[in-house]
Amino acid sequence: MDDELALLREKRRKELEEKMKHENKGCVENVDEMHFQQFITTNQFAVVDFWAEWCGPCQRIAPIMDELSKEFGGKVAFGKCNTDENRRLAMQFNIDAIPAMMIFSRGQLVDRIIGAYPKEAIREKIVRKFGLD
Repeated sequence: MDDELALLREKRRKELEEKMKHENKGCVENVDEMHFQQFITTNQFAVVDFWAEWCGPCQRIAPIMDELSKEFGGKVAFGKCNTDENRRLAMQFNIDAIPAMMIFSRGQLVDRIIGAYPKEAIREKIVRKFGLD
């Protein structure tokens, strides 16, 4: 009886730890010129949304990025970079239209999504590029 209780407690502890890991993930981080390289290299898979406050389509993408960050929490890191405040980064990636989502794998740009696409289209691109389910 004591062994069963100990096993149940251990199982429950592991479940809670796993749940906490995933709850701590799943937010969209603000990324700027100073921290950009660190963000894309410390996360195996990363999606960075380049946006601006005055951009209407960017405002429609923001909640989608939040939802996807929760869905892919612990697997894909999501960041957002204000192009007005980080012009050098925008120039580095030749961004001339926003929203522009850059998709990185192991620090390398592997794809981009330009424009305000529906959540499922963005999700599908992420799944295909990173081989996720």
